[in-house]
Amino acid sequence: MDVSNSDLPWLASYGHPSAWEVDYPPLSLPDLFSQAVAQRPDAPLVEFLGRRYSYAALLAEAKAFAAGLQAWGIKRGDRVGLFLPNVPTYIPAYYGALMAGATLVNFSPLYTAHELEAQVADSGTRLLVTVNLSKLLPTALTVLRGSALEHLVVADFPSLLPPLKGFAFRLLARKELTAIPKQPEICRWEDFLKASEPQPVAIDPLKDLALLQYTGGTTGTPKGAMLTHQNLSANARQIAAIDPNAGKRDVILGALPLFHVFANSGVLNRTIVNGGCIAMLPRFDCKQVFDAIRRVKPTSFPGVPTMFQALLDDDRIGRADFSTLRVCIVGGAPLPLPVKERWKARTGVSLVEGYGLTETSGVATANPYEGDDRAGTIGQPLPATYVRLLDREDPTRDAPAGEPGELVIAGPQVMQGYWNRPEADASAFAMVGGKRWLRTGDVALAESEGYFRIVDRIKDMIAVGGFKVFPSQVEHVLLEHPSVKEALVIGMPDDRLGEKPRAFVTLQEDEEVTGAVLREWLNLRVGKHERVDEVVVRDTMPKTMIGKLDRKTLKEQALAGFVD
Repeated sequence: MDVSNSDLPWLASYGHPSAWEVDYPPLSLPDLFSQAVAQRPDAPLVEFLGRRYSYAALLAEAKAFAAGLQAWGIKRGDRVGLFLPNVPTYIPAYYGALMAGATLVNFSPLYTAHELEAQVADSGTRLLVTVNLSKLLPTALTVLRGSALEHLVVADFPSLLPPLKGFAFRLLARKELTAIPKQPEICRWEDFLKASEPQPVAIDPLKDLALLQYTGGTTGTPKGAMLTHQNLSANARQIAAIDPNAGKRDVILGALPLFHVFANSGVLNRTIVNGGCIAMLPRFDCKQVFDAIRRVKPTSFPGVPTMFQALLDDDRIGRADFSTLRVCIVGGAPLPLPVKERWKARTGVSLVEGYGLTETSGVATANPYEGDDRAGTIGQPLPATYVRLLDREDPTRDAPAGEPGELVIAGPQVMQGYWNRPEADASAFAMVGGKRWLRTGDVALAESEGYFRIVDRIKDMIAVGGFKVFPSQVEHVLLEHPSVKEALVIGMPDDRLGEKPRAFVTLQEDEEVTGAVLREWLNLRVGKHERVDEVVVRDTMPKTMIGKLDRKTLKEQALAGFVD
């Protein structure tokens, strides 16, 4: 079943003809940014805890960063990494690296040194941008000492705040800062910006990679999705195209982390297309969200379900004024119906659910912001996006009519493939009807008028509050413990996070370590989102007929309360 706008007249309100090139001509991200600056140079692009940064000021900083990269020997196609929370520096670092012709690599601030080092090595990142927070800089320094990473550029967090807040942070929160070492390979952000104009670099939006965004793919092994300038600029324009309030006041609440592809397209690039302002928060925090709502009066707020659940559980929600919010967009994990209903009843604002993947640059489908918002569905395809359901057993043919099938996607936002993983590309795409389709690994049902509903997941990945946890990585850490013989990690239902990782192990002969001890040991060695709620010690693990650990049966047993 191939669903596109040309087949669905009811999508005409989205205003998209079927030809991708007609809708979204090739456009590089630096050109997208420059066009927005030309239209609104003095308008605020970022509001950061009370301090405003204009379009023109951030463009000037981006150009200076690009020139600094060129002076340090970064060439077209080299990889530049961003190991940053949501701070204003992210924007000039992002667009400046692209102006220099570099390919960006987003790294989660939640990464341990081991995780960061592995992806730095896989991507070949030469230079890393970070900030002098104690939760980040020590990790970056460890990787700088132990990997092929050549340079570190470090921004000063307090200097990004309004002056009084910056002074108070240095005085009262000094333990949260790490001194920036004086080493030849380390440079302060402000010292890096010596030249004002970079040498121009010709960019082919259709071929040149803008971003390597790491994802678990279908196997649970992190892989770099190769996203071109056109992939990302098209997705930003697609997202902007379905907004019925285009041209009106646009202030988006930026609590989603910009290193995540959802925020990269749905907050950063989308806002620049609209000429809007990002009310940027360093991280999600209920108090900061309510303060921002009062301070900037946002018009939209994208997030993951756990964010809205946390706000509903906060006493301050009764005092918040949501009257300027037109829509709240939710993605990253399935939206529980009670959260959707409670949010609408409490705030008067709809939670509109969408769907996308790292491999689709962020967003592929969405419910309408106004009108028929169908609870429990992922909505309709974005402009110029095609969706098809393939037979789960034979991906060369369509699923039978009315039956669930694997959701596959084609469109200008679909990645080029995986970085240095040709074997993964072979399984990530299917050729059907003469078109290359991205296999999502999700099983869906088609509903009337082009809506889709996810009914199952082929992948083993665990969705924890919008973040993806790869069981194999956590299992690998567990197996490093000398007492552990076998390990499986599965997702268990959780009211707040959607799912929570839980580990099951068997022990080596004559070992008597407890699950509580293993849990404490494991959680010190994995990222925050990967921490398990429990380690269950079993006598045996379920296995398939050929002796492989049987994850499916284990999950069935765990959900049924089976105790070995």
